[in-house]
Amino acid sequence: MRTNHATDRPRRRRARAERGSATLEIVVLAPVLLLFVVLVIFAGRWALAQQAVQAAASEAARAASIARSPGEANTSAAGAASASLTNQAVRCGTQSVAVDTAAFGLPEGTPGTVAATVTCVVDMSDLGMPGVPGSRTLTSTMTSPLDTYRNRQG
Repeated sequence: MRTNHATDRPRRRRARAERGSATLEIVVLAPVLLLFVVLVIFAGRWALAQQAVQAAASEAARAASIARSPGEANTSAAGAASASLTNQAVRCGTQSVAVDTAAFGLPEGTPGTVAATVTCVVDMSDLGMPGVPGSRTLTSTMTSPLDTYRNRQG
């Protein structure tokens, strides 16, 4: 079997010319891929924290709706929201719970709802990448019906 050395030379030249191209591609693409991975992690953490704040608002609204008075509703809602966020391992730098207890002033037999708004400032600074904010403020509001025929103290 004979080889034609004349046709092998251009292939060798091409192979030598392309030797550094794989290294160059890795050097250029590595930071882009790293940034993409960090952004995916950030988006995942943000989505999980948002879901946790929504669950905490739901728990707070439910706890407030079974209370007998507006003061008890505020206390119960704050405790339920805090416990829910703790159970879901969400650490809020600042956390607040606002409860709309206007329906407690309605007479018995009148339908009403209680709304709870949970606000949580979630720390994201441990990602430490440029363009990723250090913290995000997440807010969620949920409602829960009051028992129509239950005695209320307005």
